[in-house]
Amino acid sequence: MNGRVSFVLMTIAVLAFACTRSRTIESSSTNKSAHKKGTAVASALDVRVDDGVHFQLHVMNDGDRKVELNFENGMTHDIAVLDERGRQVWRWSDGRLFTAAYQNKVLRTHDTLSFNESWKDPAPGRYVAVARLVSQNFPQEQRVAFAVR
Repeated sequence: MNGRVSFVLMTIAVLAFACTRSRTIESSSTNKSAHKKGTAVASALDVRVDDGVHFQLHVMNDGDRKVELNFENGMTHDIAVLDERGRQVWRWSDGRLFTAAYQNKVLRTHDTLSFNESWKDPAPGRYVAVARLVSQNFPQEQRVAFAVR
């Protein structure tokens, strides 16, 4: 009986460890792309405060060749909100489950891929939104400061 209990507890511990994401956020703004000749991936973040906070992450192919964005799972992007002290107060992906299947998205020349997310009921204050495209080959990060009154 003790062997079965130990096995179950060990299995739960392994699953909990495997399913936990890191909560650290890089402090510098990055906009790294895997640069091949003729490819240029860029990104922009729009933040609108109106009945909550609305985020739009745009990923553009400004190059002269199509680009294939590779993702190691169902999570293509994430958005975090930091307070004035740099503490995370909200994250879009919290509480969400993502498929474990590898996926890709193709951006043709001058195509734009947009992700729209919302933060409902934010407290008044000054914040920084950190949006990331979690592509393995063309990772992007954008930061935008905003205020909620």
